[in-house]
Amino acid sequence: QLQLVESGGGLVQPGGSLRLSCAASGFTLENYAIGWFRQAPGREREGVLCISRRGGSTNFADSVKGRFTISRDNSKNTVYLQMNSLKPEDTGTYYCAARPPGILSSLCVSSGYNYWGQGTQVTVSS
Repeated sequence: QLQLVESGGGLVQPGGSLRLSCAASGFTLENYAIGWFRQAPGREREGVLCISRRGGSTNFADSVKGRFTISRDNSKNTVYLQMNSLKPEDTGTYYCAARPPGILSSLCVSSGYNYWGQGTQVTVSS
């Protein structure tokens, strides 16, 4: 069964940090582009930070520039989203997704992704 499982969400104070994990089973993540997306209540899902299959390209939302980074550990078949200097507006459900090769749309366009995790909640509040 092909599956992505996110973990690492929680409640954090403004200015704090969290690291989200996205573990894959049933397929090899290094063969896919990976995107982190988030959705806040009442808002559309947005691409947060996305990385190409070989890591040569990344796309990110302007709101997370300089604060969020993405990395891969191929030995663990896992991708991470490190989030620093968190703000209340970062609150939402975070999803990781995998995109197979050959998709020509921009990296952080969600329609190109065909494997999705169940999401993990991030709440930034004092």
